[in-house]
Amino acid sequence: MSSLEFETDAMRPVKAWCDSGAVHVTLADGRTISAPLWWYPFLTGLDQQALDDVELMYEGIWWSKVDEGISVKSMFMGEKARGAKAPEKAA
Repeated sequence: MSSLEFETDAMRPVKAWCDSGAVHVTLADGRTISAPLWWYPFLTGLDQQALDDVELMYEGIWWSKVDEGISVKSMFMGEKARGAKAPEKAA
């Protein structure tokens, strides 16, 4: 699948938010996708207000506070940001 085939108007984000464990994006076609927050180390340390301060772009979402973003395509493909490490599970 080429990038042009993937990035269609139906895949455009219309809403984005974070909770304590995930980034969520609602797409123009009504689907909601989510990815674990730990996939995006650049979001670590942001308070809820900063996490919720997102700019919707045609291909994804952007946090101006950290000058970083996530593409919808990368969320679908399961691509984690550089430096992402899964939290250690309690024994």
